[in-house]
Amino acid sequence: MPSAGQLPRNGIRLCDEPGDSASRRGLGSGDLCIPYHRAHDGTWGYVWGDCWRGSSQTGAYLGSPLVLTQDAFDASGRSPIEFTGQLPGNGPARQVFDYAHRQDNGFGVTEVSRIPNDAIEIQGRTFVQYTSVHTWVPANSPVDGSAFSGLAYSDDFGVTWRDFEHHWHGEALGLDGNPYGMWTFAGIDPDGYLYIFAKRWNGSHHYRRDHGYIQLFRYEPEDFVRGDFAAQQNWAHVGGHWGWYPANRYPPTPLFGPGHDLGELSVKRLGSTYVMSYFDCTDLSIKTRTATRPDALWSDETIQVVHDDSHPPSHRGKPCSPTLYGGYIHPGSLAPSYLTLTISQWNGAVGATPYTVNQWTGLSA
Repeated sequence: MPSAGQLPRNGIRLCDEPGDSASRRGLGSGDLCIPYHRAHDGTWGYVWGDCWRGSSQTGAYLGSPLVLTQDAFDASGRSPIEFTGQLPGNGPARQVFDYAHRQDNGFGVTEVSRIPNDAIEIQGRTFVQYTSVHTWVPANSPVDGSAFSGLAYSDDFGVTWRDFEHHWHGEALGLDGNPYGMWTFAGIDPDGYLYIFAKRWNGSHHYRRDHGYIQLFRYEPEDFVRGDFAAQQNWAHVGGHWGWYPANRYPPTPLFGPGHDLGELSVKRLGSTYVMSYFDCTDLSIKTRTATRPDALWSDETIQVVHDDSHPPSHRGKPCSPTLYGGYIHPGSLAPSYLTLTISQWNGAVGATPYTVNQWTGLSA
C-alpha cells in the first residue's frame, strides 16, 4: 500500500484548471465526474453533470450529461486522473443525451436538466440512471423539485443513447420524494445478482423531507439489461425479519433510520467489501460506511472530507474542501482502506471559482 506521504490527499482538480486534460477534451468546468468501468475494453468512463466549455462556468454551456474516458487509472494516486478521450468521440465533448433544456421533451413538464446519478456497463450495454430536474429548489424546500427519473442505455459503449419506456415520476408529475429518484449501482455480487441502492432526489441539497432514507433492491442481470423492472426484488423488514421479496409484495425498507438529509450517493464493491459514500447535506461532509454484503449490517459512518474543519468538533483535523458535494467511489480504488473519491466544489455564483471536481486518493473507509 502506498504511504500517506505520497498521496494527493488534499484533492487535485480534474477540471477548471488551464491546460488540464478535461479542457483538452473540450470540457472547461463541470461537476460530478462519476467513475465507471468500461468492461468491454478495460478502460474507465467519467459521467459529468452540467458542464461549460470555459473555466469557472464561462463560455458555451455544454449540457448534461457528458462523458470523458481514461485508458488506465492509477489506483495509488501517484498519477492523477488524466482524461484520454471523450464521447461520442468525433469532436470535443458534448452532451450525450438527446433532449432540450428548459423545455417539455414530451413528458408534460419542463426539464431544466438531466443529472446523472451513476453508470455501469453490463453484458456490453452501458447504463446511466439520471434525474430530470424541473426546478432547483431553495433552502429548506418542502418539495424535491424533480420532474422524473429515468434509465438510459447505450449499445455502442456510450456513443448513442436511448431511454427505457418506464420512468419514475417525480414531484412535478405528482410524486414528491419518490424513493427511486437517485440510484447507485453497487455491481454484480458473486451470488449473481445486480444490487442497486436508491433514495429520494436531493440534488439541490435543500430538500428537507429527505431524512436520509436509503433503500436496496436487486435484479437478475438479464432481467435488468432487457428492462424487465417487474422482476425487481426488494430488501424489506417484514414480521421482525429482513428478507428478499418480489416487488409486488413488499416495498423496500429504508436501511437506516431518519437522520441527516443526504445528497449524492455511491456504493461499490471493492474486493470482498462494499463501501457506501454520500454527501451529508446537514453537516456538509462526505461520509462512508462498509459492509460485507449489500444486505448485511452496515458500519457506523466515517467522516472523510468536510466543508469546514473547525466546526463541528467531529470535523476537526479532517481533510477540508470548502463548498463540497458528491463523493463518488472510484470502482478501481485499491481497497476500502485506500479509496479514491471524486468530490465536487461549487460556490453558487456564476463566473466564480471553483466549479470543479477534485480527486481524493488514500482515504480509508
